[in-house]
Formats: sequence, C-alpha cells, structure tokens
Amino acid sequence: MRIVGVTCCTAGIAHTYIVAEKIQAAATEAGHQCKIETQGTIGAQNQLTAEDIAAADVVILAHDIAVGGVERFAGKPVVDIPINVAMKNPKSLIATIEKKLANRK
Repeated sequence: MRIVGVTCCTAGIAHTYIVAEKIQAAATEAGHQCKIETQGTIGAQNQLTAEDIAAADVVILAHDIAVGGVERFAGKPVVDIPINVAMKNPKSLIATIEKKLANRK
C-alpha cells in the first residue's frame, strides 16, 4: 500500500514532526511505502508532489489545526484524525487502514 499524509499541530513544533516519524515508521514496518508532509512553524517540509498523491492508496491527515491544501486529495480515501490518535498508537492506525481498504475491494 502507498500512504501519503500531512501532519500539523497547534504549536507546529514537536508533535508535527514526531507524529510524521511515527506514521512513517509504522507504515514501513508493516511493509508499506509512506511519505508524510509536515506543516510546521517553518512551513511545509517533505512536500507531497502530484505524483505522490496520484500513486497513493490512502491519505492520512493527522492534525489539530487546519491542513493546508486538502483539495489536492480529492477522490482519494482520506483518514482524518486528531494528531494525538496517531501519536498514541501509529501501528493500530496503519492496521485499521489496512482492514478498511481490504474491505473496499
């Protein structure tokens, strides 16, 4: 599975980057490809390209504030969650996504 996503938190500092790393690690451990864009105080980093989004099977939006550029994900399955959900159990998040996508086929 190919996963893309965006993380952003209220302060735009620690949680934004920690959650991006946790999602990436959990997805990689489960055998998936993953790229997470962070929208923090220093702006967007690891920005998703149109090609990244087109190839994605699912989009994860883990945030506490508005995510910039959500229109880019039109037509894609989107998992929209508070950032603390991904922070607490990223492996469970990936497993839940796997199950939901498997049921769609």
